[in-house]
Amino acid sequence: MLIMGIDPGIAISGYGLVNNKNYKNTVIEYGVLRTNSGISMPKRLEYIFNGYMELIRKYSPEAIAVEELFFNKNAKTIITVGQARGAALLAASLMNIEVFEYTPLQVKQAVVGYGRAEKIQIQEMTRILLNLKELPKPDDAADALAVALCHINSFRLQSVINNNGERS
Repeated sequence: MLIMGIDPGIAISGYGLVNNKNYKNTVIEYGVLRTNSGISMPKRLEYIFNGYMELIRKYSPEAIAVEELFFNKNAKTIITVGQARGAALLAASLMNIEVFEYTPLQVKQAVVGYGRAEKIQIQEMTRILLNLKELPKPDDAADALAVALCHINSFRLQSVINNNGERS
C-alpha cells in the first residue's frame, strides 16, 4: 500500500510517500513544494496543484492522507493554508484517489503515542519508524511523512477491527 502524506501550506507544502508492505514501511520520496511570496495567490495555488498532480502521476499512491487545519489566531494564515489544502484535495479527487484526513492530535497520537508531543519527538519517531539515518528535513516534509504513517496505522487498526481481531 503506497500512501502519500501531505502537510499543506501556501509557502511550503510538505509531501511524503511511504510504502507499507508486509508490515514494513519504506520511504519512497519526500520533500516540499515551495512557492514564492512575490507571485499572485492564484499562481501559487496553481504551482501547488500541478506539483501534487505530477507526484500523483509519477507514483500512483493508493490513498492520500492530509493533515486537517489547526486553527490559530491568525485568520489570514488559516485561509491561505486552507486554499493550499484545497489544491491538494482537488488533485487527489481528479485522479480518483481516496483522501483521508487527520487532525494534528491524531497524527501525534499515531506516531508518538502522545497527542501533545513536541515537533522534535514527532520527527525522531518518524525517523525511527521509517528507519532513516537522519531526521527528515525540512519540517514540512517530516510532518507529511508522519501523516502518511498515521494513515498506515489507522488503516491497519481498521483492518484488524473489520476482521474481528485477526491480522490481515
